[in-house]
Amino acid sequence: MPEELISQEKFEDLTKELDELRTTRRREVAEQLEYARSLGDLSENAEYQEAREMQGAVEERIQKLEAILKNAKIVRGHKTDTVGMGSTVSVQKIGGDDKHTYHIVGAEEADLFTGKISYHSPLGNALMGKKKGEEFSFHTPKGIQKYKILKVE
Repeated sequence: MPEELISQEKFEDLTKELDELRTTRRREVAEQLEYARSLGDLSENAEYQEAREMQGAVEERIQKLEAILKNAKIVRGHKTDTVGMGSTVSVQKIGGDDKHTYHIVGAEEADLFTGKISYHSPLGNALMGKKKGEEFSFHTPKGIQKYKILKVE
């Protein structure tokens, strides 16, 4: 897995989630499995099948978090005039009136509804390394989109 840029806050959140999954959640799933086994015939036991699926989901999430944290590079606040991880960027579509402000974050932190976009996303990737006043374009399912950077914080 390649290096993943992440904020200190998100690193701590993921570490807490991993600890919770390894301890509390694993124990809860084991108890559910034990209870389901006590119900008898496992081949027709919906509770057992559900508990096994939950166990698989928990273990998969643990593996994903371990990989992310192992390859994480913590990035501090970004205070330059160039767009990078941690930047807040205001952009305007060329030929449009709407202005949008985005905060550039890692993939695990992305949330478009709160204006946080991943530096891996098409828009985030196109913004990286640009400066105020620059125009840029990127590919979307609707075709090439062209924007201008109004502000970088």
